[in-house]
Amino acid sequence: MRPPLPVSAAAAATATSSIRATRADPVFYPSSDGKPMAENMWQADAIMNSTSELRAARPGALVAADILVYSEEGNNKKSIAPDVLVAFGIGTHKRSSYFVWEEGKPPDWVLEVASPSTKKKDLDYKRRAYAEMGVPEYWLFDPKGDLYPLGMPRLQGLELVDGELLRFRDPATGEDIRHRHEIEADEKDSQA
Repeated sequence: MRPPLPVSAAAAATATSSIRATRADPVFYPSSDGKPMAENMWQADAIMNSTSELRAARPGALVAADILVYSEEGNNKKSIAPDVLVAFGIGTHKRSSYFVWEEGKPPDWVLEVASPSTKKKDLDYKRRAYAEMGVPEYWLFDPKGDLYPLGMPRLQGLELVDGELLRFRDPATGEDIRHRHEIEADEKDSQA
């Protein structure tokens, strides 16, 4: 075996930087979105009470509050922080974040508790994001009853059907809740 040939410092530095450039740097996934868990006591109480009650009711399920869910490996921008999530069959050990590709599935159930600054995002952006992720059930709760549009109940559930979260369902009756345009059409008909 022959001894290695001497290499100049410049050649060694070039070779080292080229090796570093071809190796993918690991993606950093923050465990916080930098936003508070709640804006007010109504929202905080609803999140904490829901988490506590769900853990008691479903001891074998992962129940977490305000944990970042990452839906796309390698993309730390593709995240969402549900107020409460439940996932079955993946264990209850503590996590700093929820990685869909590691868990093998999205959360099974998500709850968003309305606040003045999140109500529109909960009804629109998050609805689409959870549907895209494949979350089977998405629930919304208005703790004070004054944030959702007129005619919408304080507690609403949406079920994923054919890739879309289609209808709100009244948990007390099990009936689908009519869309706002249906309510408005009935009001027009009754005035005519």
